[in-house]
Amino acid sequence: MALAHTILTVLSASPCSGYDISKRFDEGVGCYWKASQQQIYRELGKMEQQGWVEFELIPQEGKPDKKVYCVTEIGQQELHRWYLEPTEPTPIREDLLVKVLAGAFMPPDLLLAELKRRRQCHLAQLQQYQAKATAYQAIPHPPVQEQYRYLTLRRGIHYEQDWVNWCDEVLAVLQAEDKDERCQVTGDR
Repeated sequence: MALAHTILTVLSASPCSGYDISKRFDEGVGCYWKASQQQIYRELGKMEQQGWVEFELIPQEGKPDKKVYCVTEIGQQELHRWYLEPTEPTPIREDLLVKVLAGAFMPPDLLLAELKRRRQCHLAQLQQYQAKATAYQAIPHPPVQEQYRYLTLRRGIHYEQDWVNWCDEVLAVLQAEDKDERCQVTGDR
């Protein structure tokens, strides 16, 4: 998937400025797609050249005019074309997994510290997603668009929960190994 298709999806909901798109990435899309404001503006320029989006200049006092983008007919056709393509699982490329693999060759306390730090990162993100989920669940009859947004948020929750669980599993193994090594040194069992 290209960043452009994510932007087209965001703009399908309503016209937005580049800044507003960036905020929507942070608030809703961030659990599965990250992009900086600079990347978004650069992509919007490319999309405009391809005829997928157009913008309206909104005058602002004391600031540069604001560009509010919307999807064109060609952009809708591109989103539809992309939507028909089958999806493929994203290959894993994760530094922490390489560090775990290298753990046999490094001091164990370094890996333990990194696992605890990463667990905290994922736990913090999980808690943020769960708070958003609670807000969604409070809406009695959410619009269809919000229901789909909630489904993507649920995937983010599962993703972060899985990371927390995996970190717990690896920490338990490493701490058991550490205990076994101490027992072997002292002769206790």
